[in-house]
Amino acid sequence: MSSKLKVLSNVFINMGGNKLKLVDFFFDEKIIQIIPKMTTSVLWDEISTPQRKEAFINGLGLKKQMQSPSMIDGGYMLAMPGAVDSHVHFNTPGFEHRDDFEHGSLAAAFGGTTMVIDMPCTSTPPITNSESFSIKQNALQGRSFVDYALWGGINGNDFDGQKNVEKQIYELAKSGVAGFKAYLTSGMDTFKELTKIQMQVAASWIVETKKILAVHAEDKELIYGRMESFRREGKNDWKAYCSARDEAAEAQAVKNMIDVARKNNCKILIVHLSSKLGLNLVKKAREAGLNVSAETCPHYLYFTQKDFEDESISNFLKTSPPIKTELDKEALWEGLKDGTISFVNSDHACCNPAVEKTHNNFWEVYSGIPGVEHRVPFLFSEGFLKRRLSLEQTINLLSVNAIQYFGIKNKGKLELGYDADIALIDLWNGEKITSENMHTKFKFTPFQGKTFNAIVEKTFLRGKIIADRKNDPEVTAGYGNFINIFGV
Repeated sequence: MSSKLKVLSNVFINMGGNKLKLVDFFFDEKIIQIIPKMTTSVLWDEISTPQRKEAFINGLGLKKQMQSPSMIDGGYMLAMPGAVDSHVHFNTPGFEHRDDFEHGSLAAAFGGTTMVIDMPCTSTPPITNSESFSIKQNALQGRSFVDYALWGGINGNDFDGQKNVEKQIYELAKSGVAGFKAYLTSGMDTFKELTKIQMQVAASWIVETKKILAVHAEDKELIYGRMESFRREGKNDWKAYCSARDEAAEAQAVKNMIDVARKNNCKILIVHLSSKLGLNLVKKAREAGLNVSAETCPHYLYFTQKDFEDESISNFLKTSPPIKTELDKEALWEGLKDGTISFVNSDHACCNPAVEKTHNNFWEVYSGIPGVEHRVPFLFSEGFLKRRLSLEQTINLLSVNAIQYFGIKNKGKLELGYDADIALIDLWNGEKITSENMHTKFKFTPFQGKTFNAIVEKTFLRGKIIADRKNDPEVTAGYGNFINIFGV
């Protein structure tokens, strides 16, 4: 056996639906061999409790394996392909008073995520051309625990400044960005929203690159009219904020983007979808054959606006768009189940809560949740273990779908020749979420005190342990590589 070759023994892998098989993995940077330890698959219900699992394993009559330094005992946990979070804001360079790539990527690793795609708007300068792309790449050298790709951005400021946006798009596409992010409403002076006409024009250029146009879909006209009215009336609480940015504002923006897809055949991704109205529009567009997809986030799948009444988490819960109602929450779960929503991403956005999450005026509270560490255990706990999703669906929503959608090579499968990116998940034990156990630069979460009935035990990236709940990792910041994405 090669000195570099490792063995991950006694792990279950998904065989489709809720079926599993017990195997050993042999790997270096790639998966070299997979040895089954049982001839048939087992249904989850047969091993769903610690007692059932123990009885099942005893019934297999397995011989005790010789231990060696190269052997890692998987403890009869689930092994899944390393998760992918294609919507994070890690803020390097420029906004590192909120978070940075070292902390954000370490949190990702402890959350079972082996690859992230970082957004272009929370960098200085924003990633809108080849020059700013190079600045970003240089700033990230030696700073990531996980593999990473980058979104390019379409900035309304560049249209207003009469820059050659078409040229910038083509240059970024050649650089290997995952796609292009744009806003229909934005609160950032450094990264303004596009008008409907500008969005149509940008899409006509992006479609030539075969890249994705990812859009923050809330209608500016609806939001700003209400917002100014509420402010004049002295309405500065969460109710006013949610009323200004309601489901109608999201639905109108989604309609506009469906129109863009219809006219340009551009590949459109609606990010952080939050409402039933928006979901139904995406579903109809997909049924009509339009190239429209959507993601959502754990906070939209767990909380409702009633949770704003809890003052201990109210400000922590502020995001854009805001969380909605019980009806919207349940609709989003159905959207995951029927395939209308393709990914569950975190929209990770950290800050110093003592500075930016303490305003009495809700309009001034920073909008964002640091969720990259909690996404994977959340979806197993609230999706799979509560029977809202199958095991296969859960894994697809966390990893496989993103790999296929973005055309990322050599990842997303536990098969021979693929990168040994593996998250080891304990589905038989739970953990209470506490901010002090987080790995982000600042530690806060609206999930404080909630229990997730799944735990990420270890995370491997290209064969190296990048996060381990009980032991030190094998690598330091800088092991993560930049991944060029040249599409499918």
